[in-house]
Amino acid sequence: MENLANHVTIRKFRDKPVNDELLRDILENGIRASNTGNMQWYSIVVTTDKDLLNQMAPLHFNQRPAVTAPVILTFCADINRFYKWCVLNKAIPGYDNFLSFFNAATDALLAAQNICIAAENHGLGICYLGTCVYNAAELITLLKLPQRVVPVTSVALGWPDETPDLTDRLPFEAIIHRNTYRDYEDMDIKILYKEKESLASSLQFALENGKESLAQVFTDVRYKKQDNEYFSEKFLSTLKTQGFLS
Repeated sequence: MENLANHVTIRKFRDKPVNDELLRDILENGIRASNTGNMQWYSIVVTTDKDLLNQMAPLHFNQRPAVTAPVILTFCADINRFYKWCVLNKAIPGYDNFLSFFNAATDALLAAQNICIAAENHGLGICYLGTCVYNAAELITLLKLPQRVVPVTSVALGWPDETPDLTDRLPFEAIIHRNTYRDYEDMDIKILYKEKESLASSLQFALENGKESLAQVFTDVRYKKQDNEYFSEKFLSTLKTQGFLS
């Protein structure tokens, strides 16, 4: 078992396939993940076909991992299968709502993390692709997803062609709360983010983007309010179209 503290994101992969036996073993580990009520409200679309990968890459904004990975896993909140099982057994499903989507998305994300850990234990590299939810509607069309199935994250997977350094993380005290949540005073925030803000890469990031601080890079460049609102509306519309917000 690899030390989870050594995890790095891989964005460049070797031009080498992942054999079916290894891939199945990794996926078998994934579907042993915890899930809501042992209903397993998720599905995983495994894409290895070159033509499909080429069509998928623009939907992930042609990020390097989406272009170079030999495998893209699309994790979907999926109530379709369970819904049909209920109907066949004269049970009335009441899962066309946000709570059911949230539980299904949680199931899918738990499976995704299990698979990522299993993949890294076999020497493979992974990269989460958050762009999955930005273009969920387009992925639904490309992957032929039926009603009550919505992609919630994608993972690029393959053999690493780089050895990146560990990325920074906030200190333990920034994340962990004992017994109850302790809100942050201004001084706490300054202390907890000091190291992150002082990194040479962070200072360069702000300089390159013409910003006064790293925080402004996030709010004004990387995750802008107008983008967040646009993609939120787009995703909510997709959920409704797929039968989750009736």
